[in-house]
Amino acid sequence: MLALRNVTKSYGSITALSGVSLNIGPGEFFGLLGPNGAGKSTLMSLVSGLRTPDSGSIELAGQPVTGSSFSVRRNLGLVPQTIALFPELTAEENLRIFGGLQGLRGNLLKAALDDAFSAAQLDDRRHSLVKTFSGGMQRRLNLVAALLHRPKLLLCDEPTVGVDPQSRNAIFEHLQHLNRTGVTIIYSTHYMEEAERLCSRIGIIDHGSILALGTLDDLLTRLPFEDEITFPVTALTAPLAVELASAGEIIAVDGTHRFRPRPGYPLSVFFALTESLGLPPRLFVNQRPTLEALFLHLTGRKLRDV
Repeated sequence: MLALRNVTKSYGSITALSGVSLNIGPGEFFGLLGPNGAGKSTLMSLVSGLRTPDSGSIELAGQPVTGSSFSVRRNLGLVPQTIALFPELTAEENLRIFGGLQGLRGNLLKAALDDAFSAAQLDDRRHSLVKTFSGGMQRRLNLVAALLHRPKLLLCDEPTVGVDPQSRNAIFEHLQHLNRTGVTIIYSTHYMEEAERLCSRIGIIDHGSILALGTLDDLLTRLPFEDEITFPVTALTAPLAVELASAGEIIAVDGTHRFRPRPGYPLSVFFALTESLGLPPRLFVNQRPTLEALFLHLTGRKLRDV
């Protein structure tokens, strides 16, 4: 469906993307996970043809994507991170403009509008000014505006930023429905829980480079540990942290020790050690590896660090 080959993009002295190569298959729900400034929005703008790469190539369904390849770009829809609506117009007036730009007229446009307002759960507000909408309502309208022409590929650039939980769930459910009907989706986010919930495959991006790529299970196998035990950083637990240094990897983050035992290290040994030090079991939380742990392992910093 989509192929990027060694794509690089710079803005002056800043390299936003550095030699990125990706293959997205038909029907995938692909997640692009990384912090602000990682290169996610730049990649979306290049794939949509809004910007041109400095080097490398981008193809959609075997055809090159450029700013002038309008027939190719009609196969995709873009949900930008910034709301792309006219606040002084009604919701229906907005969608009529976007539908018209995609060549929809007459009954085709009417049917597309009816479907869009139903999907966005905004039937009763179609004649209201967009400036009267909540942030979540605007996000939902922003999403369906990109779907009026029924694209084969949908690009979602952090579409849930600043929305309430109800609107976020409505967006998730609609995207999952679209994906089940065969729409290929590329979804950028800095929320790990979104990538874990929605995406069949995930690319972790930072400083313009893809650091890891695969299914959630594939990615977590890249961690050199199978469990992570967390406990607070206190004077009481300091002797335990010293003892564990030879048993795996232990780091302190935000007042919490994170202990990743080396493969094969018996957890029974760990809990025998805590008992010998008189530490109560309630101090310890044992959990499976997470995307956050993988990002920290790959980059040395938390995902939400700026």
